[in-house]
Amino acid sequence: MAKKTYLQALNDAMRQEMERDENVFIIGEDVGKFGGCFGVTQGLFDQFGEKRVRDTPISESAIVGCATGAAAAGLRPIAELMFVDFIGVALDQLFNQAAKMRFMFGGKAKIPMVLRMPQGAGVGAAAQHSQSLEAWFMHIPGLKVAIPSDPKDAKGLLISAIRDDNPVVFLEHKLLYGLEGEVPDEEYTIELGKGEVKREGSDVTIVAVAKMVQEALAAADKLAAEGISCEVVDPRCLVPLDKEIILNSVKKTHNLVIAYEGVECCGCGAEIAAMVAGEALDYLDAPIKRVAAPFCPIPFSPVLEQTYLPNADKIADAVRSIR
Repeated sequence: MAKKTYLQALNDAMRQEMERDENVFIIGEDVGKFGGCFGVTQGLFDQFGEKRVRDTPISESAIVGCATGAAAAGLRPIAELMFVDFIGVALDQLFNQAAKMRFMFGGKAKIPMVLRMPQGAGVGAAAQHSQSLEAWFMHIPGLKVAIPSDPKDAKGLLISAIRDDNPVVFLEHKLLYGLEGEVPDEEYTIELGKGEVKREGSDVTIVAVAKMVQEALAAADKLAAEGISCEVVDPRCLVPLDKEIILNSVKKTHNLVIAYEGVECCGCGAEIAAMVAGEALDYLDAPIKRVAAPFCPIPFSPVLEQTYLPNADKIADAVRSIR
């Protein structure tokens, strides 16, 4: 396997699926010759042309609406928004149309669309360009939510998302784009809804999401030196959620810390905590701990932003508090 960045893995997935299926196309702002806001679609315009890599006006509602209609008509669009924060102006197209059409049409319509959106803080982009909004999408029946944490998962999950007959919200943390890892050159899929144990452990389960997986692994390294063995579980998808892998880990370690970058209040970790409390409470030796962002807009100041963000040190402190 070759070493590739998270960004290159996403690009590979789209290129291979576009070569395999002529119904797959890309739509979004500056996805053409410019190669996308973060460079993820670079080179695809030159290979596939403007018919299949389509630049749009600055109108998120048009992008998501067009993707929804194209999917209903039998195509397989990959729509890109520059930042997840901009989904607010296209919520009707996503939540009321794409998510509900298959149900409301009695299964006669399929909506095989992928909505790719960068999210996450740490680059000084301030409150309107840095949010982690995965919990919003988890709340809407009809949407699947994929959130890969490394290059190998990014490629396999994106290929699965493109082939799925339902709308998939595909969330990419901006600070992961440069992360390198081993990625197969050939096409492969990772089942949506199947998590992975990223590190085996016996004392505490850390369920981590997106960039927090990397932070959790760093925390686990620190804690190992203190004699605390952490198991790091990456759900990889939040909808459908791999409950079994989380519950099995908690039943083994008897302790749970959940790490995610979104605001702690009503975040994805709240759902995971409620699920574990409802189905494995008797296995817990200590309260469930969440490590997440405070209930506050994301600061622009680099010093304040770093103070705001969850990280490996905060995850380690949460683990120590229940050991």
